Amino acid sequence: MRKIIVLGGGSAGWMTAAALGKVLKNQYCQIQVIESEQIGTVGVGEATIPQIMLYNQLIGVDEDEFVRRTQGTFKLGIQFVDWHRPGSSYFHAFGDVGKNMEGVQFYHYWLKMRARGKAAPLDDYTLTSLACHEKRFMRPVDAGNSPLSNIAYAFHFDAGLFAKYLRELAEGWGVVRTEGKVTEVRQHENGFLRSLVLEDGSEHAADFFIDCSGFRGLLIEQTLKTGFEDWSHWLPCDRAIAVPSANSTEPWPFTRATAQKAGWQWRIPLQHRVGNGHVYSSRFMSEDEATGILLDNLDGEPLAEPRLIRFVTGKRRQFWNRNCLAVGLAGGFMEPLESTSLHLVQAAISKLFSFFPDRQFAQADIDEFNRQMHFDYDRIRDFLILHYHATNRNDSPFWDYCRTMAVPEELTQKIEQFRSNGRVFRFNNEMFSDLSWFEVMLGQGIEPRGYHPLVDVFGEEELARRLESIRGVIRKSVDYMPSHQNFIDQHCKARKIY
Repeated sequence: MRKIIVLGGGSAGWMTAAALGKVLKNQYCQIQVIESEQIGTVGVGEATIPQIMLYNQLIGVDEDEFVRRTQGTFKLGIQFVDWHRPGSSYFHAFGDVGKNMEGVQFYHYWLKMRARGKAAPLDDYTLTSLACHEKRFMRPVDAGNSPLSNIAYAFHFDAGLFAKYLRELAEGWGVVRTEGKVTEVRQHENGFLRSLVLEDGSEHAADFFIDCSGFRGLLIEQTLKTGFEDWSHWLPCDRAIAVPSANSTEPWPFTRATAQKAGWQWRIPLQHRVGNGHVYSSRFMSEDEATGILLDNLDGEPLAEPRLIRFVTGKRRQFWNRNCLAVGLAGGFMEPLESTSLHLVQAAISKLFSFFPDRQFAQADIDEFNRQMHFDYDRIRDFLILHYHATNRNDSPFWDYCRTMAVPEELTQKIEQFRSNGRVFRFNNEMFSDLSWFEVMLGQGIEPRGYHPLVDVFGEEELARRLESIRGVIRKSVDYMPSHQNFIDQHCKARKIY
């Protein structure tokens, strides 16, 4: 491999280019990013999940500098408001829930004791949930067996500043950026991509092309006609209105997702502003109504005009086709309900290194790459469908549709197993853990009829004592944590808007 072209910038393009630049060190092969300032990026992927730590470690970023440069804040989970029914609220929090005992997940003990009226709310046993309620944050410390030794967290950040920061790092590692719009894609006789021709007439050839051109998929779809699998029947939202607003309070360490009558609204707190958006289905709501709902529910003054984003939920039939790999929106899209967009970029990058090709492009490796990416997308898809399907909301045609729609068989099996005995099994290292499924299924109103039988090994008095001890440890740990704002002020407060 002598040269790789990454088509498109934004978060996906520059995450890919920075990782390639860091690992290949501009000695193994040349990395070129072709992007046009005339073509905007979606730029609303401002919330992440803890797996982004692996990417940051790969490229060796200084975390405090990263947060400062992106006007970032920290994230301990997602709060879902009004999803089960209007007035309901729950946290899908990162990290552990309680403490497992005798090889059985803590939540089974909690289910038993809750049924007997002897358990506190689940949040009282979950460090990150309780910290969210009280706007507290700290990084994990070496505190032995304390929950403070194992705090899972992620970030909120400005996607535009994130791409700019990564570009600086990538160019420092020898990545070359070329400004220009593609006017022609040239192919070899066997259909493989050969070169890109820009508006200025220049031609840029490469051995391998990474398509980060967004929804249009200039290479993977418009050129190679790879095909697209549409999931709109399961995830009917197809529009988003986005607008930034002024901070009205100290930033809280979580993303908020509030259900509306034909979709949901996000709120992502940054240091210099708040990111807001309304994801909705155009089958059930007009653009004007969706915009009005968004503006009526801002906590601060809007800082720009609302921006409409159109999308279709689904994935390419192949992520890697010939010598072209689609990353980010070019490969597929699922709404940012669980902040998985950048994770899927990261997953593609990680798998690319696992199956890094030579110029022979072994089809067996390409097939396995595609199989693994399809698995990741499908399992995340099911987790998102769960939020819409498992609900008691019947206050609009949208929610009636979601509540009664047929869902994938794998999701039905997971729901029925949980409903029967509270069990959740993680299949083949899928993205979301059993704890994530438990928190969301319970929060969406799915009530197990039973619990793991081995819980009965403990007598109720002993179990009550243990639960109260765990609750006390969590309470003391959260009391030790500084406020989220104080942590930012001390460690990574942005000096200016870059």
